[in-house]
Amino acid sequence: MKRIIYLGDSTVTFNKIATWPQCGLSQGLLLYLKDDVFLRSFAINGRSTKSFIDQGRLDQVDGYLEEGDILLIQFGHNDQKESDPARYAPVDQYLENLKKMIRIGKAHGAFPVILSPIARRYYDERGVYLPGCHGEYPDAARKAAESEDVPFIDMTRFTTDYLTSIGEIASRRLFVVPKDNTHLVMEGAIIFAGFIADGLRKLGHPYIDVLCAYDARTVDEDEREAECPYMTFGSGASGDSLKELKATEYATETEDQ
Repeated sequence: MKRIIYLGDSTVTFNKIATWPQCGLSQGLLLYLKDDVFLRSFAINGRSTKSFIDQGRLDQVDGYLEEGDILLIQFGHNDQKESDPARYAPVDQYLENLKKMIRIGKAHGAFPVILSPIARRYYDERGVYLPGCHGEYPDAARKAAESEDVPFIDMTRFTTDYLTSIGEIASRRLFVVPKDNTHLVMEGAIIFAGFIADGLRKLGHPYIDVLCAYDARTVDEDEREAECPYMTFGSGASGDSLKELKATEYATETEDQ
C-alpha cells in the first residue's frame, strides 16, 4: 500500500467532530488520492517546526516512516510568533529544521516534499487582497528544498493568487469566518488541496502514482462522467471552470439578499 505521511500545523490537521467545521489540508487531499493510498497526518494544532521537534513528534515520525513513503512537510504559520519562545523559530532556524525533517525522510528511503504555508485571508477595506503575511518564511521553505534537492510546492503563491482572483466575498466560504482568517472549512480544504495534487502530478513518478485521475468516478458502477467541479477542471483547483462556478454562485447569492 502506498503511503503519504503529512507533517504540519492546524492548517494541515485531520480534524474530528469536536472542531467542526474546521478542516485541514490532509482532509481535503483525500479526495484526490487513489483508493489504495493510505494518508497519515502527524500534523498538530499550534505547532511550529521548533515545537514539533522539541516535543518529540519528529521522533515519532522517524519511528514510523518506511521506504517509499511520500513525506509532505508544511509549516510556517506558528514559526513566525516571536512572542512565544516555545514556538518561535527565526527564519534561519526554520530553514534548518525543515532540512532536518527532509534528512530523516531520506534516511528511511522516503520521498520528502516541502510545501510553503497557505496564505491567510487578509483583505483591505476595499476587498483587495493583502499578500505577504508570511514574510520570508515561504522563501526559506523553498531554499530548504533546493539545498536538500527535494521537490517544493509553493502553496503560499498558489493560495495567494487564488484568494486574489476570487475576491473577499467569495473567500468567506473557504475559511472559518468570522472566527478567524487562517483555518479552512471543508470547501477550502478541498480547493487548496487541489493545488497540492496539481504539484504532485507535475512531479511525475512516484508522486503522481498516489493520485486518482481528474475524471475519477465514484467507487460504484456509475458510468456517467464525473460532474464534481473539484475533479473535472483541466488544470486543478485553479482552473477557470471553478472560478466561473464561484463567480456565478456568489452573484446569485448577492441578488437573493
